[in-house]
Amino acid sequence: MNPKIKEVDINNFAVEVLEKSKQVPVLVDFTADWCAPCRVMIPILNQLAAESQGQFIIVKVDTDEQQKLAGQHGVRGFPTFKVFRHGEVVEETFGAQSQTVLRDMIDRHK
Repeated sequence: MNPKIKEVDINNFAVEVLEKSKQVPVLVDFTADWCAPCRVMIPILNQLAAESQGQFIIVKVDTDEQQKLAGQHGVRGFPTFKVFRHGEVVEETFGAQSQTVLRDMIDRHK
């Protein structure tokens, strides 16, 4: 796993996502190890994280381990991406996405 992409769980979601989204956009990747489209997204997310320069944060939620957290956020398909800003979901999409789509989602909320 990329050290610039932190794995979050129900215990640290409030701090790592909701609180940090008050400073910068936080892209949350709700994913599962068995999900082929999720695995396709790994290099794209790694590239985005490498380019972030502190302007945004990317975190990962393993939905198999964090079923309650995924349920609280209405995750129904994989991968699901949600951008949080000021403690709220401001944009979301699901399924494999291009780097451009994800970058545009983040950039709209800087």
